[in-house]
Amino acid sequence: MLLASSSLPTSAWHSHMLSHRPPAMTPLHVALAALVVFSFSLHTAAPCSTATATGDTLAAGRTLAAGDKLVSRNGKFALGFFRFRQSTAGNSTGGTTTTTVSSRGWYLGIWFNKIPVCTTVWIANRKRPIAESELNTTQLRISRDGNLVIVSLNTTTESKLWSTQVVNTTDSVSALLNSTGNLVLVPATPSSNGAPPPPLWQSFDYPTDVGLPTAKIGRNKLTGFNRSFVSKKSLIDPGPGSYSIDVGIDGAMRLTSRSSPPVVYWSWPAGRLAQLVQALDGLMDSDPRTKDLLKPTFRDDEDEVYFSYTITNDSAAVFVPIDISGQLKLNVWSKDKESWETVYAQPSDFCIAHGVCGPSTVCNGNSAPSLFCDCLETFSRKSPRDWELGDRTGGCARNTPLDCVPSSNGSKTGSTDVFHPISRVKLPFNPQTIEDATTPSNCEQACLNDCSCTAYSYSSSKCSVWHGELLDVSLDDGIAITGQDVLYLRLAARDFQSLEKNKKNKRKPRAIIAASIVSFGLLALILLLVVWRKRSKWFNVPLHDTRGSGGIIAFRYIDLVRATKNFSERLGGGGFGTVFKGVLSESTTIAVKRLDGARQGEKQFRAEVSSIGLIQHINLVKLIGFCCEGDKRLLVYEHMSNGSLDAHLFQSNAIILNWSTRASASFMRGIYRVWWIHNYMVTLT
Repeated sequence: MLLASSSLPTSAWHSHMLSHRPPAMTPLHVALAALVVFSFSLHTAAPCSTATATGDTLAAGRTLAAGDKLVSRNGKFALGFFRFRQSTAGNSTGGTTTTTVSSRGWYLGIWFNKIPVCTTVWIANRKRPIAESELNTTQLRISRDGNLVIVSLNTTTESKLWSTQVVNTTDSVSALLNSTGNLVLVPATPSSNGAPPPPLWQSFDYPTDVGLPTAKIGRNKLTGFNRSFVSKKSLIDPGPGSYSIDVGIDGAMRLTSRSSPPVVYWSWPAGRLAQLVQALDGLMDSDPRTKDLLKPTFRDDEDEVYFSYTITNDSAAVFVPIDISGQLKLNVWSKDKESWETVYAQPSDFCIAHGVCGPSTVCNGNSAPSLFCDCLETFSRKSPRDWELGDRTGGCARNTPLDCVPSSNGSKTGSTDVFHPISRVKLPFNPQTIEDATTPSNCEQACLNDCSCTAYSYSSSKCSVWHGELLDVSLDDGIAITGQDVLYLRLAARDFQSLEKNKKNKRKPRAIIAASIVSFGLLALILLLVVWRKRSKWFNVPLHDTRGSGGIIAFRYIDLVRATKNFSERLGGGGFGTVFKGVLSESTTIAVKRLDGARQGEKQFRAEVSSIGLIQHINLVKLIGFCCEGDKRLLVYEHMSNGSLDAHLFQSNAIILNWSTRASASFMRGIYRVWWIHNYMVTLT
């Protein structure tokens, strides 16, 4: 009965699948590969009833009233009167409040007796609830013609609220709730051969929205009798809802929207149903929750075609409902989690179900289950309470009516309506094509001239228009929709102006945020440029800077190789090394002393270099930086174009300086100081 599985945590009535949107006839192996199984938690609720058990049989002449219930022999199922209750969250001045909403009336139904949350599997009077004022005088009994009936008694009359209406016998009959959850009417007298008599009527032939193990969904080919499921209307209204599942005359399994006209939104062809059952069997075995528990079956012969399933553990709680959203699901009760888990669902995308969100709405299959439906812009929910209870069939309504008055010749006059574009959407259901509208402007004008036209789209030289309420608008999920379609929604000018104003207001904080981000980015970029320029200036980061400018720089060896042109211009030697001339990137001339035979470790070398930086003197050549890579030790000084002063003081072949040079060098005042530093200062050189 199912094709693809995908679900997420949610309630039993509203678990929805967030997966990709498969086509209706997805190849089976693709569907199986896409299988993802999640669990969902049932919304907390009280048991259906706390009535007193009176056995599993209702005999002729006996009645079942409110406060009583039949319980199957295995204790798994119960039959009695109950009402739906659902908790809804709301906002108040004190914060979030929870309100319990009850159904408008009472119902006779079957539910899981041992499950701590109310989970119904069959309802007799789903179309005719019992009013609160009628409850105390209402009872279930067997009528004189052998039918089960719900009657309401008063002082003068007896009102029949529901009846099986299929039995016509004067023989004694009784109603039995058996261990499969099937309520049956059987003759009170056993058959002559001792075999159980065939039922005169059974609830499995008249399901509501749930299929239990051993129940059939299908068609009798001889009589045309069709067993189908119909979804509930809402969480507290079990009346016939918007969706059904059955087997068609052609033998195809189909999910149908009960709209007018009906729309089949998923089907599986008759010729491939056996293949589907085989695949389901494999999927059940692949899931630990259903492995060796559930066995799907399919039969197609001259008499009937139907699906069914059985379970190997009678104590396990399993049921297959078609829920309010139009999805067919396989739910298994988890004793450990005390919640229902959706093992399987079809279709996997709840947006596929026709009209699932109602008119003038948009469906987002990638959203959370409680948020997957929303109104189109400038529309509001017709009934917020119904939405909270899962019934979105009312959809949304315009905040402002359209301004369009048809003229006598059929063209609009004086309309101020405006079209608002909505991009990346699946276009609405049931478009009409206007052949003579060959341009976008012609298409727009054609829609504007028709007061019943509510939207248009122009794509691939085709003009499509929609009249009345829009159904099945879905957001593009990037997989099943091309994203090229744009829907132009007709709005009243007032709503359009309000929409544009809201967009501008939304843009303001976005613009502020964007401007802040851009400003921060520019600032960061400027800082990076400053750092990069500083690095490119000295080829690396400073080690120490005692004067606030220059500092001692840790150069890379490769940078010094480039600066000295591979140590090609030698200035001198001695004193533990050779000095080479170099030029930095900003044309600063340097003297690089390459130390020969240095044996210090890196830590010691860096410490000594740092010490030199701390005691630099105005009469000493300035140490710019150093290099310490591997066994390479180099010192970088500022370049002195006239050489060192000691060469003129202590060398025998020194050139005699003229008096102007001596004066500019403060020769007389510094000679002793320089001599002392030269002889007693301990440096690396």
